[in-house]
Amino acid sequence: MSSPIAWPRFVEIVRAHQRFLLVCHIRPDCDALGSEMAMMAILESLGKDVLAVNDFAVPPTISFIDPRGKAKQLGTDIRAEELADREVIIVLDTTAWIQLGKMADFIRQSKALKAVLDHHVSADDLGAELFKNTSAEATGRLVIEAADALGVPLTAAIAEPAFAALATDTGWFRFSSTTADTLRLAGRLVDAGAKPDLLYKHLYEHDSLARLKLIGRTLGRAKTELDGRLIHTWIERADFEATGALPSDTEDLINMTLTVSGTEVAIILVEQSNGQFKLSLRSRSNVDCSRLSEMFQGGGHKKAAGATLAGPLEVAQSRVLEAVRAAM
Repeated sequence: MSSPIAWPRFVEIVRAHQRFLLVCHIRPDCDALGSEMAMMAILESLGKDVLAVNDFAVPPTISFIDPRGKAKQLGTDIRAEELADREVIIVLDTTAWIQLGKMADFIRQSKALKAVLDHHVSADDLGAELFKNTSAEATGRLVIEAADALGVPLTAAIAEPAFAALATDTGWFRFSSTTADTLRLAGRLVDAGAKPDLLYKHLYEHDSLARLKLIGRTLGRAKTELDGRLIHTWIERADFEATGALPSDTEDLINMTLTVSGTEVAIILVEQSNGQFKLSLRSRSNVDCSRLSEMFQGGGHKKAAGATLAGPLEVAQSRVLEAVRAAM
């Protein structure tokens, strides 16, 4: 996969500075946290002073990506004042203010040089230099390209989180974004110490009984429309209370609905603690999820995107379904 990214400029930034702050998006997936941890290992190998600070506590389901517990939560593990000496802020796997949570305010006010490594189509102006390739299958790829540009040899500390990023954002190499280059990169990461079997167990074979109960409730209320081409479901806060499941237990649930034969578009709405609803969209047709999500101030990719909507549930559902039906 050819890259349009100006890596010599990224190298220049890294070589010229010592103190770095890494940030990724709230409600993190493996590409976000994996890219952050891989970039931390790269910069540390160059002797840099690196902090990873986000507006979230690392979810238990993906804590294996950060075995050293390096990712800190703003306001809980570290105060904003302690970040004042950072010379460079690198935002990973998002170019959207809303996805940075409380870190957005710090980034806006900081005089540090700002850079973004991302592969999403949607973008806000973060006042940052962009190192972005929307044709990349994962931000994890861009992090490895950065390592190559910097002349950093791949180690297990780099390869393992990067493999988690690459594998999950390609649906464990089953999405159409997977190419021969994807598999070649995966091979490099395995050679460098990534262990696919252990990563897969961490991701997909450590479900709690509470998550299984949540899956049952969510799939049990799924509905189809348009001759089965559209499938949609939802999760309310009461479902978490009834099952004992965590918000992070919703990860990958929407992809389960796509296994229904004939499905082209899938929708799931998940109620948040503030009463708003997190929207996730998936498509295996020509329907562009990123354009749909932008209608609700969200973003993402053509095949997968998301947004946040105000409640109540019936209103959020109606707005989303109306837009998706029109698009189909």
